[in-house]
Amino acid sequence: MPAIQDGPALIPCDSCLRCVPVRGTRKQRDGSCGLRRTPPPAVNPDDLNGIVAKIAEEGATNGAAINEAFNFCMSSGPNPEGTTMARKSFSEPGTEDPITFAVTERDKSTLQMVREALADGRTMLAYQPVIGSITGEPAFYEGLIRIADDTGRIIPASQFMEVVETQDLGREIDCAALRCGLGALGRTPGLRLSINMSARSIGYPKWMQILKRHLGRDDTIGERVILEISERSAMLVPELVKTFMTDLQDRGITFALDDFGAGQTSFRHLKEFYFDVLKIDGSFVRNCDVDSDNQCILHALISIGQQFDMFTVAGAVETGAEAQFLVESGVDCMQGYYYGAPEIRPDWLPPAHRDGLRGTG
Repeated sequence: MPAIQDGPALIPCDSCLRCVPVRGTRKQRDGSCGLRRTPPPAVNPDDLNGIVAKIAEEGATNGAAINEAFNFCMSSGPNPEGTTMARKSFSEPGTEDPITFAVTERDKSTLQMVREALADGRTMLAYQPVIGSITGEPAFYEGLIRIADDTGRIIPASQFMEVVETQDLGREIDCAALRCGLGALGRTPGLRLSINMSARSIGYPKWMQILKRHLGRDDTIGERVILEISERSAMLVPELVKTFMTDLQDRGITFALDDFGAGQTSFRHLKEFYFDVLKIDGSFVRNCDVDSDNQCILHALISIGQQFDMFTVAGAVETGAEAQFLVESGVDCMQGYYYGAPEIRPDWLPPAHRDGLRGTG
């Protein structure tokens, strides 16, 4: 190997006949270095269609399939015919990123699944208890939207909400969650329930019609319903959210700021919002009994809640040690698998409603 000139040390890079300076300085070519990477295994270009289909069928959670497609696209090894397959360039006319294509196809499938579930009434809530730190008893429940696919499999919101949130279907999902939740409140007089919504649904006429109809049927529902708006969603239209909250708080409705700490809430807006409940994002709760960074952040978030006279809830509690730390830190309520998984048919739900999947009201 020829001697390397003075300057940053060079190491062979991942491609043939190229060297890269250490410490991130500009790349330098050395065509005589003689170092070549081991050629990747032969891959048939026709296999790409199968890889794309696999991603579209199994969804974005199939990381192995996505990695397979990515590695295939970046491959420059020989194909079965012995010719060298050029590295894919997705900037060239007529070329298409297969990962983007696969994710787009998956999203289309998700939208269709949600559309059919809404049309058939295959929507429901899964109820998870929120436990009081002092009493150890449920202070209220959170109703988490679920849909059933055409095989009866229950699909959690994490599998479709990101795809539909900005679409009209997202507004319909919020309507379905509200309808299911208010229906449960109407059938269960002692229940207090939080229901998730997007700030995008504030101006959606159908959503407001459902709320007004149920409030008119039972004047106790307003005092027992909690509307959860995520921090990220609230900051999209903060002025609209403030007006919306003021109008409904006059009718006894409680508001919770969800996923606090995960978004970009301006403290000016936080002061003006007047949320009743502050739900701390679960990422700060994980391992809080041993993670000093999370402990520091949690103390700050709990202090903010107390300063603004907000009821604090810590989410994603999974161990007794985490729960003990949170109690000692002064959090008001806790929620997570340590206390109970979301249930579609909890014991307290009236049997007639528990036996069916469809949410009505």
